[in-house]
Amino acid sequence: MARLDEDVRREREAMIAREYQGIYPINEVFYIHSIIYAAERADTAFQRFDKAVAADLPPTLIVSTVQEALTHAGALSRFFWPMKKKENELTVARGNKLRDAFALDDTSALKWRRLRNAFEHFDEDLDRFLLHDRAGCFFPGPLVDDQALADDSIGHIFKLVDPKHGICVLLGEKFEFRPIRSEVRRILSRANEMHKQGGRF
Repeated sequence: MARLDEDVRREREAMIAREYQGIYPINEVFYIHSIIYAAERADTAFQRFDKAVAADLPPTLIVSTVQEALTHAGALSRFFWPMKKKENELTVARGNKLRDAFALDDTSALKWRRLRNAFEHFDEDLDRFLLHDRAGCFFPGPLVDDQALADDSIGHIFKLVDPKHGICVLLGEKFEFRPIRSEVRRILSRANEMHKQGGRF
């Protein structure tokens, strides 16, 4: 396949953004397929999390399933809210069109980036965390316990998941993940309905 000329590409992007709100109608099915993939991967990881908790598996496995689920939820989120540094007329229009199709607004838990970013940029946050003069007990390994443990000023928790309250603790900061899980399920259900109806919004 010949590479698309840059001027032609820009022209097509502008036309699709302007005339079709970011998605050419016959291509809607491909976005639906991609959304289903990301949502299914996130939902499946959350289901593995439930099973890992029920089976009392090691904390490393339990925490990793939550992290995996949220990574896929992050990929799903970018269909609706593209990364700002990569935004252009086409991606902005596509995000707007998909948000309309899936009844999403800026209050959606799927737009929450703080928890996803905390996992994705853990290395940078660890750099800053360790710059502080800290004394007490350090817990660098993953934990599965009550989130209240993070309230102890002399205990420094790196990664903790509280299944009962649906909270992750990363470097002492608490984040809810249940609302993200609920939104993933809702979007997956809606995308599957669209697929059954012929792959159109």
